[in-house]
Amino acid sequence: MSGLMLLDTPSLYFRAFFGVPESVTAPDGTPVNAVRGLIDMIARLVQDRSPDRLVCCMDADWRPSFRVEALPSYKAHRVAADGGDQTPDALEAQLPIIDAVLDAVGLARVGVPGYEADDVIGTLATRGAAAGPVDIVTGDRDLFQLVADDGPVNILYTARGIRNLQVMGEKEVGEKYRIPGRGYADYATLRGDPSDGLPGVPGVGDKTAAALVTRFGSVAGILAALDAGTEEGFPAGARRRMEAARDYLASAETVVRVVTDIGAPELGSLDDRLPTAPRDPETLVALADEWNLGSPVNRLLNALSR
Repeated sequence: MSGLMLLDTPSLYFRAFFGVPESVTAPDGTPVNAVRGLIDMIARLVQDRSPDRLVCCMDADWRPSFRVEALPSYKAHRVAADGGDQTPDALEAQLPIIDAVLDAVGLARVGVPGYEADDVIGTLATRGAAAGPVDIVTGDRDLFQLVADDGPVNILYTARGIRNLQVMGEKEVGEKYRIPGRGYADYATLRGDPSDGLPGVPGVGDKTAAALVTRFGSVAGILAALDAGTEEGFPAGARRRMEAARDYLASAETVVRVVTDIGAPELGSLDDRLPTAPRDPETLVALADEWNLGSPVNRLLNALSR
């Protein structure tokens, strides 16, 4: 399906780093496994999905202050001793190479200070859906909250690999979690997500979270039912647990909900048209030679030229 493709680039290069051996190196011995893996992933996506437009969305801030202020535990377990994140050194060294290659090829690369890649994706998906289909490529379930059949906005979920993408729309999300198709953010808020330091409501697991979202539609709907004194629709003990978790629920909404309205000035000028030839061929050749990237770069250029 042609249209707009949004890449959760950090999700993809982390997957490449852990999926391609570190023995894949440049002539000077620097690991380039994440770079090569990411380039090959993009080539495969372009070849198989034929998007008209593509944006590599980046983390300009992996732990934004507005989320930490709302919930201090947000990604706290990933903070390194120096206050940064715990990106492996061998991957950290490859990030500038990734940026340089994407720029030389001419692929749009966007990160916004104070926001995560998820927020860039949420904003571009919301805007882009008005013009046609949007595919979001990610291994992060948090982005399931963006699915919309009327775009359509679909998630191409990478859990099984780039060659075995799971296409997740409202129907698929609804069937997998037994919730309304657009209710994933509310479901995750209730259930929690230890990987992000999101505790969830104590005593509320998958089934109860799904039942509450299905019955009340959203966290806001649950809180409105509490305010109205409603008893009906709460599984055994759930009403008491929701009452006790009011402060958490108010904070978690800010953390879990992907931003969909980053302003145009922050996003900057964006040419997301898929290039048919490299923007800076001389620089691209030099990068390919220096970092042993000739084969994956050629595969990407071949995919782009079709």
